[in-house]
Parts: sequence; structure tokens; C-alpha cells
Amino acid sequence: MTERRPIWTKSFINISISTFFIFIVFYALLTFIPIYVLTDMEGTATQGGLAVSAFLISAIIMRFFAGLILEKYGKKKILVISVLMFTISTILYVFIGGFTALLFLRFFHGIWFGLVTTVAGAIAADIVPPERRGEGLGYYGIAMNLAIVAGPFIALTLQPFMAARSIFAVLGVIMAIGFFCALWVKVDETPIAAKEEKRKLGFNDFVEKKAVPIASVSFFASFAYASIISFISVYAASLGLIETASFFFVVYAVAMLLVRPFSGRLFDSVGPNIVIIPSLIMFAVGLFALSQTESAWMFLLSGALVGIGYGTLLPSFQTLAIQAADKHRSGYATGTFFALYDFGIAIGSISLGIIVAAFGYSNLYLILSVFVLCTVFYYMWIMKKQKTAAS
Repeated sequence: MTERRPIWTKSFINISISTFFIFIVFYALLTFIPIYVLTDMEGTATQGGLAVSAFLISAIIMRFFAGLILEKYGKKKILVISVLMFTISTILYVFIGGFTALLFLRFFHGIWFGLVTTVAGAIAADIVPPERRGEGLGYYGIAMNLAIVAGPFIALTLQPFMAARSIFAVLGVIMAIGFFCALWVKVDETPIAAKEEKRKLGFNDFVEKKAVPIASVSFFASFAYASIISFISVYAASLGLIETASFFFVVYAVAMLLVRPFSGRLFDSVGPNIVIIPSLIMFAVGLFALSQTESAWMFLLSGALVGIGYGTLLPSFQTLAIQAADKHRSGYATGTFFALYDFGIAIGSISLGIIVAAFGYSNLYLILSVFVLCTVFYYMWIMKKQKTAAS
């Protein structure tokens, strides 16, 4: 019997902590920037949304170039550079004076977010033993999911007591710690083949085709999840549950943490279907429960169901995307996966507002619960098609 190789190495711990701090800053700014534009800059809600969108647009664009950059310059070098530039970008908010400058900084910051999260995900996948990748990336995904709670909590807790520049400075210090952790990550680089003659760049230099099918499933899941990010607080306020809203993501995180160790092991030992299909169904049930919510306990129960369901999907989809590609293409696979995942969030945040205006919040979550159930059948079709192609 072969010995189980460990997941929690020094490099895995450091890449996970660094990622945790990156996503804390991301979610803190996602929450705080619209408030900052409205209050300190006396801007409009449209300008606040534009500042959020500029970041996401540049991040998505960078995803498609990330694989090529990692292949050319190496993962460790790009990790250090991208974390450093993400840290510097965070500190620069302290010195921003006008909205135009903020918009440029948001776009610039998004570039490094797109690159650093791609390289960090690829490195985490390389560090974890292949036979325990589902479990390992499940643990790695906890860093991103916990930041959903920690980032907004830090921003909203500090906001009444500190000036905006001081809050930006605190986030800069957090990222400085993240940069220090990144320096201690060891990466076994795949030897780069001898340089070929100059050739024209093709589709494969930007997208990992083998990762597209499962990444498209993640697009539909993140599209539905955009309703949680964008509207959960407003929906809670409309129900008279605004005090309960702040606990939604806390319950989400706790529920996710309880199932994550088991779901990762099941993924590796039994296969992805045993994890992903129930998780999609649980996510759909959580959205349905939200549509029927009238009380605080049901609102929080919905948070737990969404946490168990959606919180398990992200690392599972990422694992499948990386496993679909050749080992030396892990950077391309990670970039392709996150590009479609982020695109789902961005499109959902914009387009779901139309459904809300036409049908209301409860009907939005009802519609999306059916949408996610349909995604189950799409996922099963994708997996069946890939299995047929492999045989």
C-alpha cells in the first residue's frame, strides 16, 4: 500500500494564506468602493458600479493571457511579481484623489488580480499530490470562501470609525503579509522545452480547450451566485431582515467548512459526480428556500444550504478543469476556468437586475433555482460527452 503524500506542506500553507489575504482585499474593496465613491467622492451609484466593473473587466481579460505568461516566465517568478504589484496597487488607493484616477487604478488593480489568482491556483494544483487533488483544492478553496465573510466584515466594521485612507492603509498592510507568505512558496517548475522559432499566436495560447466544457458549467453556477453577491442585502432589507443579513455569509462559511473535508475525499475516492450533482441540487434548494423566506431562521437556513451547495462547487470545478488538461498546461486551464467563472459573476450582476425590476427578488431566486437544476442536466451531458470521447 502506497503512503498517502501530505497536503499541508509549508508551500501549500503559504500559498493558501497568501490567497486568503488577496481575496480579503478583493471582497473588502468590492464592498467598500461603492460606499467610498458615494460618500467621500460624492459620486453616483452608477459611478460606484463602474468602479467595480473596471476591476472585473481587466481581471477577465488578463485570465486569457495568464497561461502564456506563466509558460514563458515561470510560475514562481510571476507569483512574486503579481503579488507585489497587487500589494502596491492596494496601497495606491491611499493616494487617490479623483474618480478618474480611481477608475484607472481599479483597472490596473484588476490586471494583477487576474494574474495572481490564476498563478496561485495553478501552483496550488501543482503542490497537491495528484491523487489527493480534489481534497487539496477543496482546502485551498476555503481561503477564497472565508474571505467572502472576512473581507466585507473588515471593511464595514472599520468604516464608521476610520477614514477611507486609513482603511486602504490597513488593507495594504494585510497584503504586505500576503506578499511575505508568497515568497516562501516553493514551486517545482516543469522544464521548458527548447525555444521554437517565432510563430503566430493561436487560440491555444490563450485558452485551454479541454477545460472549456467544465468551465462553462462553472459559468452558469457563478451566474446564479451573482444574485447572492449583488442582491442578498437588499432582499433582506425588503423583508425587514437587515440585521440578519450580516450573518448570512457567516452561516454560509460555517456550513461550507463542515462539509469541505468530506466532499474533497469523496471527490478523490468515488469521483466528481457524487460531489457535484448533489451540490448543484443543494444550491438550487438554497435558492428556492430564499425565494420562500419570510423569517430570519429560514433566511439563515438558506445561507447554510447555499454554503453547502455552491461552496463545494468552485474547488470541484477547478479540479476537473485542471485534470482535463496536460500537466504543463495547468496555468492555461486555471486561467480559462477563472475567466468563465468571473464572466458569469459579471454578466449575472448586470443582467439579473432586469429580472428583479420585472419580477421582484423572491421570483428572481425562484427562477434561478430552476436554472441551477437545469445546470445539473447540462453538467451530466458534459461529463457523458467527455467520457465518450475518452473511450
